[in-house]
Amino acid sequence: MSHPIPSEFDIVFAGGGTTACVVAGRLAAYDPSLRILILEAGQHTLNKPIHVQPSQYPFNQLPTSTTVTFNIGNPSPRLNGRVPIVPCGRCVGGGSCVNFMVYTRPPASDYDDWGVSGWESESLIPLMKKLETYEVQPDLPTHGYNGPIKVSSGGYKMGISDEFIQVGTTYHKRQYADDTNDLETCNTYSPWRKYIDGTTGRRSDAAHHYIYNQAHNSNLQVWDGKRVKRIIFEGKHAVGVEFTSDPVSCPDADQPSSIVKASKLVVVSAGAFGSPTILERSGIGAEAILKRCGIEQLVNLPGVGENYQDHNLVIVPYLAADDAVTMDALWRGESILEESLAQWNSSGKSLIAQNGLDSKIKWRPDDEELKAMNPAFQPRWKEFFQDRPDKVVAIFTAFSGPLSSILPPRSYMSAGYYTLYPVSIGSVHVKVTEDGKEGMDFTTGFLDDPSDIAPLDFGYKKTREVFRRMASYRGEIAAGHPDFPEGSAAACREASGPVDLNAPDIVYTAEDDEAINQFHRDIVQTAWHSLGTCAMKSEADQGVVDARLDVYGVSNLKVADMSIVPLNVGANTYSTALLIGERAAMIIAEDLGINCI
Repeated sequence: MSHPIPSEFDIVFAGGGTTACVVAGRLAAYDPSLRILILEAGQHTLNKPIHVQPSQYPFNQLPTSTTVTFNIGNPSPRLNGRVPIVPCGRCVGGGSCVNFMVYTRPPASDYDDWGVSGWESESLIPLMKKLETYEVQPDLPTHGYNGPIKVSSGGYKMGISDEFIQVGTTYHKRQYADDTNDLETCNTYSPWRKYIDGTTGRRSDAAHHYIYNQAHNSNLQVWDGKRVKRIIFEGKHAVGVEFTSDPVSCPDADQPSSIVKASKLVVVSAGAFGSPTILERSGIGAEAILKRCGIEQLVNLPGVGENYQDHNLVIVPYLAADDAVTMDALWRGESILEESLAQWNSSGKSLIAQNGLDSKIKWRPDDEELKAMNPAFQPRWKEFFQDRPDKVVAIFTAFSGPLSSILPPRSYMSAGYYTLYPVSIGSVHVKVTEDGKEGMDFTTGFLDDPSDIAPLDFGYKKTREVFRRMASYRGEIAAGHPDFPEGSAAACREASGPVDLNAPDIVYTAEDDEAINQFHRDIVQTAWHSLGTCAMKSEADQGVVDARLDVYGVSNLKVADMSIVPLNVGANTYSTALLIGERAAMIIAEDLGINCI
């Protein structure tokens, strides 16, 4: 169907990811007469199994996937010359429709650390409660019970997670807590709740719960398959956007540009990769970068595309007992898939309503563990973590599956560990390739700071000791572990069962430690938590937007997505993306004089 172009709306969103859906959906509900348009490069997600069935999330990461964009980073010597690849959501609903659905909230102090007026935790906690329905336990003071986004335990209990908690609370000598998402509790083993509706068993994403549920409002429109090229200005006042048919979503469409006008506001919401590059293509950015690309500068804003941050993730595979319930058979499409689907369709239960991640620890090292870690971590510990007991160094988890299609059919489990406040910073900018086409100059910064690898090296050792003591443990998959020297006590092998709870830990030599270090440089990856590239800071501190999300130096233009986050958050980022959406909707409603109660 052809859209009436050119056209005019009150508000145009450049990008239709998580935050855009929240902002647009809230504004449409506050004032149904507002004419709102979302332009999204990816496709619609409405009721598509790959998005609404929780267990299908890994298929969004397949190399042939069109529901994510694979952003290719520059090779890094810290990664042994490897080219890092960082996917991000590319569909209506963005990351909320393709993520792992784990419910993780950062400590309240993270938001206070931003130091931005109106974004203190005291102001944000009511919005955190407003956006969720916490189905796990009633009457908790920091949780919400009437919001669009459902949080539950999922539709099937995984025994491997109980084993992880059991070993963690005995061998690892940590306490158990039922809720480590109360904005302060950490360093305890706990269940891992999910963004899954406990009644229907469906993924709880922003597209379905803020946008598609308002299909009756013809003033709220989403045009999919549309790639925003740049913002249109009259002087320095944003008046619309220029876009084309997206070549991935619409391969057969011709690619002429169209312009759509925005009478009240343009909101750039294309994520940590899309938002800074849209600004740069519009002439907003550092002079040298724009000049290199032949773009005429409108505003000198050197912070655009800087301050790129992420979390550093490692997934390590283990063999599991034949009778262990894992996600493997389901993902291989074995007979269990048909019966699980039937159960899910009738009751919202079964492995379909699972992500394989049922337990975690938000880990901080104790004194003994600190001594065992690489000394390069000590200054970072003292400067950032030591006197802030709510700041988590890494999350450790037991994952019921391998996330691999090349392993022979059997049951597997994996240790996952990822750091939450790495020091290293990267950048995202536009560039012109040798053949004259537009590309992206993306530096992840992964492991650039020497303190960043130390918690990963320790995380490998600690999670391996926990896994060796779990009842379902049947050994390591050597190809997915460090290449230990011949004869090493750390050599990986199959096992007939777990070691005793009180068995001695593996003793690692200096050569073993080097093998672990190189292993991490070879395989550490994104946690899919990209943020920071249009930071909400002062202009003097390389900021791009102010506390009202207005882009410095122009009018009628805001940014609202994870790119505005000035400092990293100690959690998976969906919770913060939703929160930014709720806050942005309030700000825009206030600007337009709309009641948002």
